[in-house]
Amino acid sequence: MATGFYTHPDCVLHEMGEWHPECPARLQAIEDQLIAGRIDGLLERREAPLVAEADILRAHTAAHWDFLSANAPKSGYFAIDGDTVLNSHSLTAARRAAGAAVAATDAVLAGELENAFCSIRPPGHHATPGTAMGFCLLNNIAVAVRHALDVHGLQRVAIVDFDVHHGNGTEAAFAGESRVLMCSIFQHPFYPYSGTENPAPNMVNVPVPARTGGLEVREMIDLTWLPRLEEFKPQMIFISAGFDAHRDDDLGGLALTEADFSWITAQVKAVAQRHAHGRIVSCLEGGYNLSALGRSVVAHLRVLADL
Repeated sequence: MATGFYTHPDCVLHEMGEWHPECPARLQAIEDQLIAGRIDGLLERREAPLVAEADILRAHTAAHWDFLSANAPKSGYFAIDGDTVLNSHSLTAARRAAGAAVAATDAVLAGELENAFCSIRPPGHHATPGTAMGFCLLNNIAVAVRHALDVHGLQRVAIVDFDVHHGNGTEAAFAGESRVLMCSIFQHPFYPYSGTENPAPNMVNVPVPARTGGLEVREMIDLTWLPRLEEFKPQMIFISAGFDAHRDDDLGGLALTEADFSWITAQVKAVAQRHAHGRIVSCLEGGYNLSALGRSVVAHLRVLADL
């Protein structure tokens, strides 16, 4: 079976100002590296649909969706906070991003695809059930996981998050949810300054200091994530794939390389093959050095697609 690649031109139309690092060029950088890496034609491309409101409301409060809808500008910008901004295309882009995650979930569970990567923006893992923050409007992973649990009836779903920032929104959505195991590694202390205070038993949080490199990260994953994932035996794995932990990314302070992202992906894929029929849906989160982002996504996809 193939690896799916979900994206949509609407995701490029969302922009938060020329100064903003979470920019439309991120998706073009990925496309450029797919071509340079000669894997563009080896993935099954699919267009991201608009997510249904019912799927949004499984992961977010109605008040949150109403707030976004009421404040989406017809032109110009609406600032939710200092670094999270709406333009006239933002809600459509957010619905495409979450829709990609849900469609990929459906396709993988139907056996149409072995796994899938969603090249989408805005990212999602900082969006809590009731708040947009940290560049994120809807929590794409949370929406997809709720869909897998509540629509498809899965009983054991794992989330892996290797973004340089803690996925506080995803943790808020699933802390204490016995059907979900979340494993994350993130720089600390660092935005959003969370993930270290009494995490719920289903949260495997691994905070690491700035300048931590790949060898240390691999050892920590070996010691913390992998035993818990083996014990949990997930029926499906979702990845919050943030590549801002790359050593070339100035928005973070970790020192990972493409080889480290390949290794992490391989470990997660091996767990999925043992317990989940290989079922993985990965969604783009951070990654702001354009060259490093594109190269890292290609490394991630080469492992997912056995290329």
